[in-house]
Amino acid sequence: MIVNYSENGWEIITQRSHGLLAAQICAQWRKDDQPKRWVETLIATAEHDDVYNEFENDNLLNDKGGPVNFINTGFEKDHCERLMGMAETKSAYIALLTSRHIQFIHAADPKAKSFIADLIKREKQWIIAAQSTQAEVKRGYAVLQFCDAFSLLICQGLVQPEHRKIEISSGPDGTVYQMFEQDATLIVEPWPFEEASFELSYESRNLPALTYRSTSQFRKAIAEAEVSTHNIMLRSNRSKD
Repeated sequence: MIVNYSENGWEIITQRSHGLLAAQICAQWRKDDQPKRWVETLIATAEHDDVYNEFENDNLLNDKGGPVNFINTGFEKDHCERLMGMAETKSAYIALLTSRHIQFIHAADPKAKSFIADLIKREKQWIIAAQSTQAEVKRGYAVLQFCDAFSLLICQGLVQPEHRKIEISSGPDGTVYQMFEQDATLIVEPWPFEEASFELSYESRNLPALTYRSTSQFRKAIAEAEVSTHNIMLRSNRSKD
């Protein structure tokens, strides 16, 4: 989960809500630049964090009783096995993109070394099954990774004030994209999307208590928390009408 501190307590954004926002971003990608396996790329982007469900998982609190932000979590073999199982039974190509994401996230974690080595071996079979290529998979994952990074920046409230630019990520052609806020609208440069402007949304839950006695108490608080919807406008810097 994504945990932001506010004057009203903890703002919680679930991993699955973040994944849905990433998919909304992905769905806007410029048509003439979309990867060949477009629907599968979109689905993989939407579901890349679906195995992590804050209403079910147990490792949600730190030793002080506060919610654990996603950046303070590490490799969990059980979660990754479940995620890969879900991906592989949907399509070999989705398994490839999900495998690349696990490698990207956990490459530096010694605990993930054996798991990642096994994924790399299995990729050869998935590429054959998907009738795909390394280049196609690389391109598809670059789109997923861009949308994931963009969604995380938004959900963490990392948009900079005073029109200051922040890097999002590199796209499938290696182009580095940046964003900044102007007149309550996000500007992305260069513009990689089909439409000149569009709206995104995601949900959060506010928890006024800063600490919890148990994971079950925390899960109950999340389940009972009021859901807030956040709307974000994006537009090309060339579109100012």
